[in-house]
Amino acid sequence: MKFTKFGKTLLMGALSCGLMLGITSCVQSYTVGYLYVTGTVTAQSGNNGIISGFKIDHNTGRLIPINGLPIASGGSNPIRAVLITGSRFMYILNRGVNSKGNANCTTADPCQNANITEFSVGGNGILSPQQTYFTQGINPFRMIVDSSGNYLLVLDHDAPSNATCKLALGSSATSCGDITVFKIDQTTGRLVTVVNAQVSTSSGQQLTYFPVPANPIDFTMTAGNVLTMSGTPATGDSVFPYTYAASSGQLTLNQNTSQPLGIFQGTNIVNPSPSSTNSGGSGGGVLYVLDNEAPNPNPTGTTSQILPFTVGSNGSLQAEPTGVAANDPTVSNPTQVLVESKGKYVYVLNQGNNLLGPNAQSGITGYFITTSPSYQLNFTTPSTFGTGGSPQCIVEDPSDQYIYTANYNDSSVTGRLVDPNAGVLNNLRVQSSYSLNGPPTWCIVDGRTN
Repeated sequence: MKFTKFGKTLLMGALSCGLMLGITSCVQSYTVGYLYVTGTVTAQSGNNGIISGFKIDHNTGRLIPINGLPIASGGSNPIRAVLITGSRFMYILNRGVNSKGNANCTTADPCQNANITEFSVGGNGILSPQQTYFTQGINPFRMIVDSSGNYLLVLDHDAPSNATCKLALGSSATSCGDITVFKIDQTTGRLVTVVNAQVSTSSGQQLTYFPVPANPIDFTMTAGNVLTMSGTPATGDSVFPYTYAASSGQLTLNQNTSQPLGIFQGTNIVNPSPSSTNSGGSGGGVLYVLDNEAPNPNPTGTTSQILPFTVGSNGSLQAEPTGVAANDPTVSNPTQVLVESKGKYVYVLNQGNNLLGPNAQSGITGYFITTSPSYQLNFTTPSTFGTGGSPQCIVEDPSDQYIYTANYNDSSVTGRLVDPNAGVLNNLRVQSSYSLNGPPTWCIVDGRTN
């Protein structure tokens, strides 16, 4: 029997597949990346926010919209999103809005339509809404998940009862915020509230939340502790620690006082380990506190700075001997930190100053990390990289090549290619900017094997 050249090719392909059947299939599994962006534009009915989604082309960094998205976020003003281990379930924290329709919520005018909405993550990046859950406090605004994916923690700006603040924080605590902890069912993704085993009310009932000092700003998880940063420009900022039990999700007081930070306009406390990009992380190592003392220049002579700390016993913070790192003076209002996957470069996201213009002082500041002395940050060359106006989030794609920001003023996503040798963020080869349906609030990446 004779075969044409084309027939021979087909035959060789079939033989190759046959030889490999005992090892693998001809259709190779491969990792795909998705980028999800939450936004404030209403979707469908009920003043719900939206979730947009893109598939990431690993060859070019180009973003391709996911069919079926955007969809409703399940509540108003979606402000945070997390994925649990295995990327089966996503949780959206909808902060809600006050009676005037904005996010300036107070105890007198609390957020309405606030909740946590669970989504299942299907093939091709499709999201399907599941259950809706509610925190125990008022005005939720931050959310993290532990590294095991077993517990979800939400920071409420206001506890449901000021009377209970004294029980956990002492007689001087006239008001407080709180952390609501949920256990995650790994089969269904459903959330169950974890009861506070340490503190009971005057009637003997256990609290369903964990009080933290008043005026919380942000929180993070690291080295077996949950640390909450609280304060105001008038009082200064401090950090309050809980010991975290990974086996039960329980938070235990290890000291009744907060640790002053010596700053007055902190914006975030960040565990910048690569795993924290999406969740808040729980590894040890260094923490960064971002400080935006714009009206009163700090000792570095710039408008903002980054303070590195390591975590000591009982959650105490040890200032790194390298001292604070100045932010680039051309940017302001640092809000997020990303350490790229290889641990060589640090990128600080700066939302900028809208009073000076829609894109004024927005951008990414780049640093490289020196190992001797440890955790010292030095500017890359150049030190700043452009984004759209008022970027809200920064993520690295699952292939460790690209960095994306979602920009509020421009209703856009900006993509950058990471230079692994110099830390420089270059424009993508094909297209660097992508439009969104309205202003974004947060972004998250998902890498999975199909």
